[in-house]
Amino acid sequence: MCSPQVMELVHGEPGHSCTDHAADANAASDAAQGHDGARPAERPEAPAPLIRGSRVSDLTHAFGNDFPVLEPIVLKPNIQHFADIASEGFNANKLEIDEHTGTHVDGPAHLVDGPVYTDEIPVDRLIAPLVVIRIGDRAAKDPDTTLTADDILAWESRHGRIPAGALVVMDSNWCPRIDTPGAYINRDSDGVPHFPGLGFDAAELLVRERAIVAAGTDTPSLDASKNLQIDDPGAHRIVLGDLRYGVENIANLHTVPDIGATAVIGMIRHRKGFAGPCRMFGIY
Repeated sequence: MCSPQVMELVHGEPGHSCTDHAADANAASDAAQGHDGARPAERPEAPAPLIRGSRVSDLTHAFGNDFPVLEPIVLKPNIQHFADIASEGFNANKLEIDEHTGTHVDGPAHLVDGPVYTDEIPVDRLIAPLVVIRIGDRAAKDPDTTLTADDILAWESRHGRIPAGALVVMDSNWCPRIDTPGAYINRDSDGVPHFPGLGFDAAELLVRERAIVAAGTDTPSLDASKNLQIDDPGAHRIVLGDLRYGVENIANLHTVPDIGATAVIGMIRHRKGFAGPCRMFGIY
């Protein structure tokens, strides 16, 4: 917050609101300079941004109690507004959420007991070159389709070899379904879900031959729903481990290029986590 009242409390002097005109800011900047044009030592220039990019895309779904989850495997969110201004003098929510809620990370220990937990993933592995492989045309005709090794090789024929240390994600154009009740989990008349995921051959290629740090999907799971029906989450088993993680329910992949963006994963950090909600950005 940067209201005049807050500025006065923090700096001991009246401040300006965030809506002040640019001309006022320029005038203040000019006044801060000495006679020779140099700025006084006590008013250093603002540091350069740590990450340079012309655009930042938010690749994260906002979630509430109505967010579609893969029941009964994943528990529904329970968010309660338990304190309000009128009664408590402040606002606060109580969150009861499964680790696999909204856009989230599946950690290396998701399918095995023991480390590495999500809070132990090295931070430099949460910033990675972003590779997007799109299969939306095929998924529109066949919701049970998977990303294949051939899809990866075809992508590389256009863009070059996937860089080491990349986060490779499947874009099946599933994101828009989030706003249509029932369409995201996509259950049939028998209650069986249908959505795309990573094929086992694609996961093997990425892990064994391309040295990725993570893989992701714009659907509820790294695995296509058909694998979950036969209790064979093979894509998970291949990808997760050795510090590798997965990201599921990625949003807005249409806003980033196939190659050239950097993914930044801001993940909840709770001890001994097996997964956790995250805020994912694409910067390019």
